[in-house]
Amino acid sequence: MSDTPRPGDAAEPSPRDPARAPEETDAAPLAPSASEALGAALGGAARRAGLDPAEGKSTGHVVWAAMGGWRGILESVLPGLVFLVTWTATYDPEARSGNLVLSLALSVGLAAVFTLVRLAQRQSANAAIGGLIAAAAAAALSLWTGRGEDSFVPGFLTNTLYGTAFLVSAVIGWPLIGLAVGFLMGEGTAWRADKRKRRVFFWLSIAWAGLFAARLIVQLPFYFAGDVTALGTLKLVMGLPLFAPLVAVTWLAVRALYPRTPK
Repeated sequence: MSDTPRPGDAAEPSPRDPARAPEETDAAPLAPSASEALGAALGGAARRAGLDPAEGKSTGHVVWAAMGGWRGILESVLPGLVFLVTWTATYDPEARSGNLVLSLALSVGLAAVFTLVRLAQRQSANAAIGGLIAAAAAAALSLWTGRGEDSFVPGFLTNTLYGTAFLVSAVIGWPLIGLAVGFLMGEGTAWRADKRKRRVFFWLSIAWAGLFAARLIVQLPFYFAGDVTALGTLKLVMGLPLFAPLVAVTWLAVRALYPRTPK
């Protein structure tokens, strides 16, 4: 049979045809689809945390929601504070150690209480459960090595992963902040065509990467020195007190990019 196309046939470009436009290649849609899926996941998490710029909430309300209100603050701060106070109160200068078992038991026990209360009240316990798992893992590692400073290792790993993710995403031109905001504002990845938005999202992602890096830079020397008291103090000081202002800056920058139109 002849391969000559009939007048009504649609021409089918060869998959190997070099004349095809780059956007028509099979591989081209993969990056956008992956970025949109990631943006949807990040945006969904931000929306559940009350960080939706489209809702027009005040900066103070948004920061408070991001911290989880009073309950979220207590769940975030108290376990670490109890560990620090117990360790310091039982510290033996000769042994250069506090009561590790008691400190960890009280800290993990408090995290467990917070989780059980949320479950009993049938409230969302995802954050509390995550905190409990992290506290239990840190306690298990510390008890296994017998060193109090090792309870901070999971936190170091978390900061490393988050910091690397924000930094790499910014460097390759797909900042995580932009992916999340693009989903929340209903524009997908269209923000990448706007130089101003790309620049703002780049620097916001760099700022978040800097926060996680700063925690590592400041705290790691005390880890290697075995100074558990200093580590516990710095973890509290570099936690919510630094997180909240950066949430506010991020929120204000995004609101400036997407001003609300009067109804």
